[in-house]
Amino acid sequence: MENRSDQETTSFLSLFSALSYGIASMAMVFINKAILMQYYHSMTLLTLQQLATALLIHFGRQMGYTKAKGVDMQTAKSLLPVSLFYNANVAFALASLKGVNIPMYIAIKRLTPLAVLVAGCFSGKGKPTTQVTLSVLLTAAGVLIAALGDFSFDLIGYSMALTSVFFQTMYLVLVEKSGAEDGLSSVEIMFYNSFLSLPFLAFLIISTGEFPNSLSLLFAKSSSLSFLVILILSLVMGIVLNYTMFLCTIVNSALTTTIVGVLKGVGSTTLGFVLLGGVQVHGLNVTGLVINTFGGVWYSYAKYQQKKNKPPKVMTDIEAHRR
Repeated sequence: MENRSDQETTSFLSLFSALSYGIASMAMVFINKAILMQYYHSMTLLTLQQLATALLIHFGRQMGYTKAKGVDMQTAKSLLPVSLFYNANVAFALASLKGVNIPMYIAIKRLTPLAVLVAGCFSGKGKPTTQVTLSVLLTAAGVLIAALGDFSFDLIGYSMALTSVFFQTMYLVLVEKSGAEDGLSSVEIMFYNSFLSLPFLAFLIISTGEFPNSLSLLFAKSSSLSFLVILILSLVMGIVLNYTMFLCTIVNSALTTTIVGVLKGVGSTTLGFVLLGGVQVHGLNVTGLVINTFGGVWYSYAKYQQKKNKPPKVMTDIEAHRR
């Protein structure tokens, strides 16, 4: 009975973490797009999100609301690559949203499973199944077709979105490894990620010339209630997105996190045509997005079937002791 109860708890946590990440990820795309239409300093926005995350966890730990451990320099050193890849991903993603409409942005980000699979092959995880390979190729073909029909094509925006796919792949693989090997919770990884990000981001906003103009514009925009609401939403959802993403990756896997990203993209793509504007509808563009979406759903189904047919793993003595 106890084992069954543990399995039910684990299944619920897996489902909850995946659903939470999907909803938060979908909401964050629109919130970021909305605020960048009024406040174009994306690096300063990312810095504020990371500062809010670090402060919230720090004071939460001080007040006893979280059991996250204090800063350990050895752990910080091992998680430095995670932080660098994460911030590079978000920075390029935010920058790409300035020139890429939401449906096309989501279509490009659906290439992440392809990158994760390639990374898995190089790391010795084995060759993907035929269905998985074909679905990923179909997803990529959809991106190319949609791009040909995108009248608002922005080469720099597309390049930044593709670069963000690469960095997202790297940090997802590293987060999965850190959670498994170091035994860190999602809150602890999130704190280290935010804490280690701040010096790197401070250097970037100064070296790129965003600061102090970005700060002046922020104070000027703060007189607008609508802007303040969107800014606060952005900061809060940044924290929620980080937590749910790390939780989903640790509880499930890096691949599951990318699958959830693909599925939430179906709803985001549809809403992207009607919310916030900036999308010029064209037959070729829509056809490409439909193919891209179908490939993403097929990919998710193929991975589900693969996991379902996988023989149960035999627990070692160490794993049994941990449970």
